[in-house]
Amino acid sequence: MVVDTYQKHNHKKYTNPIPSRECILSFLRTDKDLINLKKIEKKFSIDNQESKKALHRRLRAMERDKQIIYTYNCCYVVLENINIVIGKVIGHRDGYGFLRSETLKEDLWLSAEQMKLCIHGDIILAHVIKSEKKGRSLAKVLKILKPNNVLIVGRYYIEKKIKFVVPNDNRFNFKIFVFSSTLTKKLSIGSVVVVKLNKKFLNKKNKIEGIIVEVLGGKEMQTTLATDIAIRTHSIPYIWSKEVKNQLYQINDKFDQKEFKNRVDLRHLPFFTIDEKDACDFDDAIFCKKKNSGEEGWNLWVAISDVSYYVKPGTPIDQEALKRGNSVYFPSLVVPMLPEKISTDLCSLNPYSERLCLICEMSLSEEGELIKYKHYEAVISSQGRFTYDEIFKIWNGDIKLCLKYNKLLKQIKNLFFLQKTLKKHDVSKKGVYFDNIETKFVLDSNFKIKKIYQHIRNDAHKFIESCMILANIASAKFIKKYQYPILFRNHDRPDQDSIINCRIILNELGLSLSGGEVPESIHYSDLLKSIKNRSDYEMIQTILLRSMKQAVYSPENRGHFGLSLSSYVHFTSPIRRYPDLILHRAIKKVLSKIDKNKKNLKKNNFFKSNLYDMNIKKIGIHCSMTERRADEANRDVMDWLKCDFMEKKIGNIFTGVVSNVTSFGFFVRLNKYLIDGLVRLENLSDDYYYFDSIGLKFIGKSTKNTFRLGDTLKVKVVSVNLHQKKIELSLCL
Repeated sequence: MVVDTYQKHNHKKYTNPIPSRECILSFLRTDKDLINLKKIEKKFSIDNQESKKALHRRLRAMERDKQIIYTYNCCYVVLENINIVIGKVIGHRDGYGFLRSETLKEDLWLSAEQMKLCIHGDIILAHVIKSEKKGRSLAKVLKILKPNNVLIVGRYYIEKKIKFVVPNDNRFNFKIFVFSSTLTKKLSIGSVVVVKLNKKFLNKKNKIEGIIVEVLGGKEMQTTLATDIAIRTHSIPYIWSKEVKNQLYQINDKFDQKEFKNRVDLRHLPFFTIDEKDACDFDDAIFCKKKNSGEEGWNLWVAISDVSYYVKPGTPIDQEALKRGNSVYFPSLVVPMLPEKISTDLCSLNPYSERLCLICEMSLSEEGELIKYKHYEAVISSQGRFTYDEIFKIWNGDIKLCLKYNKLLKQIKNLFFLQKTLKKHDVSKKGVYFDNIETKFVLDSNFKIKKIYQHIRNDAHKFIESCMILANIASAKFIKKYQYPILFRNHDRPDQDSIINCRIILNELGLSLSGGEVPESIHYSDLLKSIKNRSDYEMIQTILLRSMKQAVYSPENRGHFGLSLSSYVHFTSPIRRYPDLILHRAIKKVLSKIDKNKKNLKKNNFFKSNLYDMNIKKIGIHCSMTERRADEANRDVMDWLKCDFMEKKIGNIFTGVVSNVTSFGFFVRLNKYLIDGLVRLENLSDDYYYFDSIGLKFIGKSTKNTFRLGDTLKVKVVSVNLHQKKIELSLCL
């Protein structure tokens, strides 16, 4: 209860009684416009100095109790006001910006003038102003509720003895004037530095100032420097705290042998791991065999390293893992979610090493359908480490590899027969499977691109993916039965606007997406199957993928549209994904209760205890964010690598396909390297071209020439900007 400290005052002292908090709040709620002090005084007929002072004290008390907010333009607002919104500022390199709010369907426009009051990443309170121009709503900054305190990476310059840093991220559209420090004394112009904002003035005439806290490198860019920039730009935690290091020292290199008594001993089964050649962690192993005589089908074991045995809730390592959310993979290094002692040693399923695991044992029909499943804790000893290519070659009769792995040949052949079953009968028959051609880079000793090739997933990749999806499905069914609070992997169906836009583009390509207003996964899948042999198959896949929503983590089960499943979880990678670790803990908690013969298991407060600083919903939002953060950081480095590679190709002519069309030009994906470059609109000199935003194409006014998605063109590499990570092309007419 909020106590009104002025209610006990004798109002006879004042000519006009001071309105109560409820009256003030009621007035602020009913008026849609911003209300200043004078309007409040006029409303309640307050016209003498003593009454004005008392009213001002009451308003300050209400602000302190967070009943109202006092804005930059000296107005008072309540959050219930329909024209007031809280959102995150998204800066743009041209000076303006957008305000993104969970309560609004579309982003609000922030003018360049308004962006002088805030910066990219700020959480602000804004006034929504309807605008007739282009039908776009504008946002007016009222107050910064949570400033973006991120460290900013940029390049150091001196002009007329004034020192400043220009941010690398062009969404920070300002210079940072830096104070002199020990770091600036020997700093060369153009060096890459990290700046901490010292003070951000809200007066438009003042400057943004900061202090250099770290020097990352000189003017010359390298892959390692590009990685360091990405890590800091995206605020990825990368330093282990003293508390984490101290806890690591206390973890024994070998687990307690008493664990054998509490676990199923599977060391006699020939499990082995199958991963990419350059894989950094090995946390899953599989084993399968045909069912006993008289039964049809398969038994499949998926063993996942028991990370939860070493990482207990609330410990320093756990808190750091939650903060990171997931491992981040760069070409030159990995920023792991867990310290290397755990991720690459104790929890890595190395050959011939006893390891603690959580098992998902599944019974499959002759058609590969999941019939039964069970989870339990076990001890295994992997019998080998294979790459996808090795398994695929053995399946295809590679004599050298067959001789090399003769002892495990029977088990590898079992995998082959199960693979044929799962390939014929998909895990999710109605799911959407994107068969993307992945671009792979061969790097030299300096971590720069030496060679680019197309990496096509073989049957071994798809088989292991199917096994992991089966384990995820079984785990979702298991935990759903006991209603434990965990994080589901939700993939919501596309919204109607996305579907409409997607169909417009497909129509331009002579294609259609069936399913009416609410297409299902099967309709996407049918379309993909029908265009399998088209040359623009990959580009059409991209169009369909863009129409779909991003998968997220949430305690609310909303199903997985892409896989056409009613519920789905991530079980298979607790080394590199925090939601998987949460799921393992929940499964083990349920198993321990079952072992104690406690029936009628109900939702309890295991995840609501003080072991977590955030509740499960907030953890889901956080882990969804860290996943996007990792993708963006990796993309930054990959884009730099591509530009560094293409800088040596300036002047060369290539054939490519139009992969995207925007109002300022169109992107062409070079067939040889699968790298995109931009053909700018202003460089189309043979005619005046106008942009068709609905059909996503450019049309020549006189010639009627068109440039649209899927067109094959010859282009020339004209320039490469390493700092902005942009490749510019021109047409070869």
